Amino acid sequence: MLPYKSLIHLDKAASQPVYGQLSEQLGQLIRLGTLPAGQRLPGTRQLADLLDLHRQTVVAAYDDLLGQGWLESRPGSGTYVATHLPDIRPQVLSTQTAPVEGRETGFHFNRSPELVRPVLHSPSGLRFDDGFPDARLAPLDELGRAYRSYFKWGNPQAHVGYGDVKGHPLLREELSKHLNETRGLRTTPDNLLITRGSIMGMYLSAQVLLRPGDAVVTGETTWAGATMNIRKAGATLLTVPVDQHGMDVDALAHLCEKQAIRMVYVTPHHHYPTTVTLRADRRVRLLQLAEQYGFAVLEDDYDYDYHYLSRPILPLASADHRGMVIYVGSLTKSVAPAFRVGYVVAPTELIDELARFRRIIDRQGDAVLEYAIGQLFKTGEMKRHFRKSLRTYHARRDFVCDILRAELPQAMQFQNPDGGMAVWATFDSAIKMADLSDRAARAGLYISPGLVHNPAGRSLNSTRLGFASSTETELEQAVAVLKRGISSM
Repeated sequence: MLPYKSLIHLDKAASQPVYGQLSEQLGQLIRLGTLPAGQRLPGTRQLADLLDLHRQTVVAAYDDLLGQGWLESRPGSGTYVATHLPDIRPQVLSTQTAPVEGRETGFHFNRSPELVRPVLHSPSGLRFDDGFPDARLAPLDELGRAYRSYFKWGNPQAHVGYGDVKGHPLLREELSKHLNETRGLRTTPDNLLITRGSIMGMYLSAQVLLRPGDAVVTGETTWAGATMNIRKAGATLLTVPVDQHGMDVDALAHLCEKQAIRMVYVTPHHHYPTTVTLRADRRVRLLQLAEQYGFAVLEDDYDYDYHYLSRPILPLASADHRGMVIYVGSLTKSVAPAFRVGYVVAPTELIDELARFRRIIDRQGDAVLEYAIGQLFKTGEMKRHFRKSLRTYHARRDFVCDILRAELPQAMQFQNPDGGMAVWATFDSAIKMADLSDRAARAGLYISPGLVHNPAGRSLNSTRLGFASSTETELEQAVAVLKRGISSM
């Protein structure tokens, strides 16, 4: 008989039941080959005596292993290790160093280097972030009431069951009205797909529209989240210059003359990261090129709601009469990053295909959250939030621009942004941004070194100074820390 007493170690004081410990350890002995296939096990009374257990504890452990298929019972003969198991032989442990458990696979898979970049977080403390909203302004109480009301009417089965893959009908209806009123679009709810943020809309669009080898054009400075999706789809990324009037569409026209272009990605309202607005004549020319050469325009309008000159330029999608523009937006920058609600606006045949693709990666969004936000649009609370936030962010923009010019007149150059939630600042060449970022961090201030914004082979020595998420007092303290950091370099 095997030395069960020395092979099995039970802790009667542990939280796991003793029968569970016994079942687990016997199963491990089978998997290691210590108990080979066909091995007869001691009777339940005999093993109970060996291990000083109640017989019913052993019975329960055997029943557990019988249910899992590790053991088999032979009437009139006893309990045996199942004979259908492979012939597992005990192995001597290797003297070589084993890999760290849980880190390495035993199989090969293709890695995606284009996806390797730092994940953006909302920094705590003093900060010049990437241009995030102030979550303290979000209508959380109103959202909470709308959220709770979802469960107080109608059929609960319908509320918590499967819904429309395109998004909650109320949100699509109200968002369609809002986009038509504020952006000059001509949509119905069928033209909208609700997503978990704008990044999901870009992923779906790239996967549906792009094939390996397709050419996609962006500005030479652009959002890395978009380029990651483009490259992951196997497309070839081409760039054109960006100046104080936005993307150079003449350079785009020259590219179109040389090769087929499948898509152009653009942030025309406030170009990311430089915040400049695409000039009206360039917008017209871009749409003309799209119609002439048959490429899709992926318009990312990430912060349209915040424009400080009271004359925002309407989106490209508002002037699109040929179905060339895919319009992507999000409430993430309007309310708070945790509210993962974005949208894609496009002709219905594309929306239907995007919805079919979305279904295999995310059956549907958060129906309760989508309903609650739809209610805030319906009651007008969301519009009130936009107006309040616009006033607040406008004041913060003016404040931070004034204090930066007063305290750091020689250190950087920038223009007051017409909209958005960040200043694009270019620092004096003597200031090394990576060093400044490190010094600021040690003093309790987050500021990005801006490396992610550099085109290939060039250093802009620039970064985005997000101001919207900080109060004027916090901004004043942040500038003071920044000034000390620059002075000590």
